[in-house]
Amino acid sequence: MKRSYNFKDALTKEGIRLTRKDSQILQLNLGKICNLTCSHCHVNAGPHRKEVIQSDTVTKILNWFSMTNIPTLDLTGGTPEMIPDFRRLIEEVRNLPTPRKVIDRLNATIIEEPGYEWVPEFLARNEVEIIASMPCYEPENVEKQRGNGVFEKSISAFQKLNRLGYGSDPRLRIHFVYNPSGDFLPPDQEYLEAKYKIMMKEHFQIEFNQLYCITNMPISRFASWLKREDRLDDYNSLLKDAFNPKTIEGLMCRNTINVNWLGEVFDCDFNQMLNLPTYGKKDSMKVWEINLKEFSNEPIRTATHCFGCTAGSGSSCGGSLLN
Repeated sequence: MKRSYNFKDALTKEGIRLTRKDSQILQLNLGKICNLTCSHCHVNAGPHRKEVIQSDTVTKILNWFSMTNIPTLDLTGGTPEMIPDFRRLIEEVRNLPTPRKVIDRLNATIIEEPGYEWVPEFLARNEVEIIASMPCYEPENVEKQRGNGVFEKSISAFQKLNRLGYGSDPRLRIHFVYNPSGDFLPPDQEYLEAKYKIMMKEHFQIEFNQLYCITNMPISRFASWLKREDRLDDYNSLLKDAFNPKTIEGLMCRNTINVNWLGEVFDCDFNQMLNLPTYGKKDSMKVWEINLKEFSNEPIRTATHCFGCTAGSGSSCGGSLLN
């Protein structure tokens, strides 16, 4: 008999009410186009995807964002650098009267692709904080998850970024992301970060700031793999059994507004991929329609995959929640 995976019931059992805090991050998914097709990808991104943010949508988002006091813009994809308005978006935000931090969830291999040689210098010049996938310090594990040749390209890209000051200059921060290579929870983040730093420095002379451990979500491409292996129910059980109420305080859905390439609002990037819009006056609220004061009272939409963010030490776009 299949188990029930009702996240709201788990919250109720613990006497927890999931509510929003003040919005601190605008996370903008620029589209699904990507030069890679990673096995763990919750976006189902790839080279042939057509979902790309349009210039008029960028303009509307920039106009709204400039009138808010949200301190951080977090750009994700796909591969954000492949989007035509990527540079314009960052330059306009960095030139706003009120300083804002910009995060780029970088697919480092794009730096090694013809036509994208500009990426490292552009990011450094605009002091963009980098979060880059690096699921292991061993080539076999990386290429099993992200494809042949990815490890070598990533190493070359990180070395170029290091030469510009990333990892050593306090203004140029670079963080790596670890995703498990299968249907298990990440290890302790502090322990793994220490091991990564030793291995990356000794073998490749690469420095970075922090390691973020992020749990694989049972949605999109990873869910398809679990279904083919007849392991989806087991993985959902693993996540539910590891539910940790202490993670609720730090959940990204509480302080992040997630927006897709059409300008539509979601509570997180995972809800976006499942087409679960944030609750509001209509199913497809646009970000430029948001009144932040009113939005802070909107309920947060949950589903089975929310057990992924609350399992063990927790998981967010900034890694473990309890380290």
